[in-house]
Amino acid sequence: MSDLHARVEETRGILARIARDFSPAVFASSLAAEDMVLTDLILKAGLPIGIFSLETGRLHKETLEVLDKVRDHYGVEIALFRPQPALVEEYVGKNGLNAFYDSVEMRKECCRVRKVEPLGRALAGKKAWITGQRRAQSTTRAELAVQEDDAAHGMAKFNPLADWSEQDVWQYIRDNNVPYNSLHERGYPSIGCEPCTRAIQPGEDIRAGRWWWENPESKECGLHLVDGKLIRIKSVAA
Repeated sequence: MSDLHARVEETRGILARIARDFSPAVFASSLAAEDMVLTDLILKAGLPIGIFSLETGRLHKETLEVLDKVRDHYGVEIALFRPQPALVEEYVGKNGLNAFYDSVEMRKECCRVRKVEPLGRALAGKKAWITGQRRAQSTTRAELAVQEDDAAHGMAKFNPLADWSEQDVWQYIRDNNVPYNSLHERGYPSIGCEPCTRAIQPGEDIRAGRWWWENPESKECGLHLVDGKLIRIKSVAA
């Protein structure tokens, strides 16, 4: 059995366990390559796991096109959660449209308005949520566990692809004809909002294009807290 095949089977088992033991559960998709792998695994298995995405109002058109690709390929509409217009208006009116360039605090406040608050609504009433995070993505995710206790939302959080490599992700996409964001072909391994994402140079960290004006250790938006109790990978296999 190849390493990738073993990882796929392990991930299928984790997703099935989430559907069985943590219903209702949802998958928060950023529509990036990792998330398309999980989308494919969830939908092909017919698992009762909802899929949603945060439409911040500042995504690339190529990212929004992935929504159409999913509908055409799988016949499924991904649910969208958008920021509250009043909060966006307040932030922009007080700070300016692109105040997130001014400081980490201003950037995190923009993320709070456009991502964190909508995420809270998306997770309301759920027992668990799933992400496509991987350890290899950045230094801030080096200790990522497959299962975490998300105290902020009062539920379990799962990262089923935690130990997948970039090569694993793209091999699965190629082998299974999974649709993906065309920006990945133009030097964007990690994709967020348009003004906060750039293409990377050869040899750079794959998340170097996210909030590139900041130090690497500050490059999280508040969606993924790291203060909760972590459950190591081996315990998830039970």
